[in-house]
Amino acid sequence: MKKPVLVIMAAGMGSRYGGLKQIDPVDKEGHIIMDFSMYDAKRAGFEKVIFIIKKEIEEDFKNTVGNRMSEIMEVEYAYQDLHNIPEGFDVPEGRVKPWGTAHAVLSAIDLIDGPFAVINADDYYGKEAFQVIYDYLSTHEDDEKYRYTMVGYQLGNTVTDNGHVARGLCDMNAAGELTGIHERTRIEKREGGIAYSEDDGETWVSVPADTTVSMNMWGFTRSILDEIKKGFPAFLEEGLKTNPMKCEYFLPSVVSDLIGQDKASVAVLHSADKWYGVTYKEDKPVVMAAIQKLKDDGVYPQHLWEQK
Repeated sequence: MKKPVLVIMAAGMGSRYGGLKQIDPVDKEGHIIMDFSMYDAKRAGFEKVIFIIKKEIEEDFKNTVGNRMSEIMEVEYAYQDLHNIPEGFDVPEGRVKPWGTAHAVLSAIDLIDGPFAVINADDYYGKEAFQVIYDYLSTHEDDEKYRYTMVGYQLGNTVTDNGHVARGLCDMNAAGELTGIHERTRIEKREGGIAYSEDDGETWVSVPADTTVSMNMWGFTRSILDEIKKGFPAFLEEGLKTNPMKCEYFLPSVVSDLIGQDKASVAVLHSADKWYGVTYKEDKPVVMAAIQKLKDDGVYPQHLWEQK
């Protein structure tokens, strides 16, 4: 079996936060969230990382992240480009929004020839998540179905005090496999609980804190890339009619379709770790305090890379 590689989606840098949030340090040693992901990935067994970025941030990204990381792991780059769409389709005039997470991963199709894990650049996933996903990818191959996986988190561990977040709420069967995923784009803490709204806050539906959610940490075999490619024209056909400026091709919807067609199973692995991310500027002090505590507790050394 080929060794799993890590794919980090960093093309959508900083749209909500204002600036390249992934290169904003989260400790006094100057580490960024991605340093911790790379550290956890490396100790889980990953040896190669593919960064998906936009061409226009390449120089910035390499100077602040990529060149450092290339001393620790093998590094490659894929570029998410709005104009990288199938023949016969045109980018709507005035559209600047990228085509979503499935399109981002598709950008790396020529660089991937085996199993891979996918994460967001600006989320902290925790040590356990990288270990369980690496172990799964190292021991499972496609058979009569595609054998995919994802790391699920408890919703209560993934919300912020500073606004709303988007999460995929997961349905699972008795075997612990994903049966459905519901994207909720506005989830927030409310009146002592957690709730989501689909009508801009007019009405709210409460959700238990122990609900399993996806944080976009997926494990795939290479087969997903061909499926993403195959499904892209149909997505564009529909999306360009209904929402030409903002439609996005999301990984969870590709996965859901494959589950629905009985072509794929997705084992849900669980992490009890708390998620941290800097969705809003106000999140940063919380993340910094949490990272310092993890260091004080011995989960990480104070200086990540000096001991490598």
